Amino acid sequence: MRDPPVTQPDPTRQEKAREYAKTTRHLFFIEVGLAGALLLVLVFGGISIKLSQYLAVSQPWAAAVYFLILTFGYGILTSPLSYYQGLALPRHYGLSVQTLKDWLKDMAKTSILSLSLGTGLVILVYWLLGRLPDWWWLTASGVAFVLSLLLTWLTPNLLLPLFFKLRTLEDNELKQKLINLAERAQTKVHDVLTMDLSTKSTTANAMLAGLGNTKRIILSDTLLNQYSPAEVEVVLAHELSHHIHRDIPKLVVTQGVTFVLIFLGTHLALKASLGYFTFRGMDDVATLPFLLLVLAIAGLILTPIANILSRHLESAADEKALELTGNPQAFITTMTKLTDQNLDEAQPSRWVELLFYDHPPYTKRVALARHYSTKNSVR
Repeated sequence: MRDPPVTQPDPTRQEKAREYAKTTRHLFFIEVGLAGALLLVLVFGGISIKLSQYLAVSQPWAAAVYFLILTFGYGILTSPLSYYQGLALPRHYGLSVQTLKDWLKDMAKTSILSLSLGTGLVILVYWLLGRLPDWWWLTASGVAFVLSLLLTWLTPNLLLPLFFKLRTLEDNELKQKLINLAERAQTKVHDVLTMDLSTKSTTANAMLAGLGNTKRIILSDTLLNQYSPAEVEVVLAHELSHHIHRDIPKLVVTQGVTFVLIFLGTHLALKASLGYFTFRGMDDVATLPFLLLVLAIAGLILTPIANILSRHLESAADEKALELTGNPQAFITTMTKLTDQNLDEAQPSRWVELLFYDHPPYTKRVALARHYSTKNSVR
């Protein structure tokens, strides 16, 4: 006899979810506070100008060296916080199964990638500041945009394999079912892969990764092992709905405009700072903490706006997924199981949803499915 479908989050798991979410938010604000305090002290305390005098290297290499010093210094300062936030806390709540050794390996890989990209961008920005002081922001935003597209294209073939083992899905029946679903959604995928997420985490996930000829359906083994084919189909239908609605081109355009606005705002702030601080020019290495501070503030301001757009697109994708599968019951059980498994808050407060949620919370997603079910049962 089959177990009854799960249609309500487990109260015990929800209590843990609220505790976990509250702790992660506190850690986020602590991290933001530390980074902000460090940059503010460097800029307004005149320390950055004094430190720059010891960097007897020509630009843009001086900026690269300064960036590496700041990054390593901040990394050492926040290493206890990173450990607690990235490993100790998830393990305490049963979300991580990683050992310290494996976690450190992943941290090393992430740090190398981040440092390489960050240092490259700093070199480019300060090279442009010295040669195109009035238009550097336009070129920099274009490069950042192209780089983001390149990273998306490389995700299934290069970036994900650095952290997970990817294999072709062996369940041919399910594989064909998912490919047929993609064809109904007028989306061409080149393979259906499994990801060994269980080696690191107890959560479940799925994605449609890549662009063009690298586009792949990727399902975590934790999803495949604990969800029915109908529930897996619901998850994929949601991802495919973004392609039906052409959300990817919309997001690409939005991202391009965002890059332009952020770099333009940084340019104007940097130009205005010359009249307040004793910087020798816009390409003075001492401006780096100020530039990073402006970028961080812009990110904090734009994140709630980006979340509003994202929640709107995700809600539309949920609605289309219900139409594609015609199975609101499977949708509800999937959302319920994911909420419990991933330790998500089912009904966060309004301000938490506004600041931190890029998907609608569980209660709104399930309400949409129940409305769809009621509407179609009346017909």
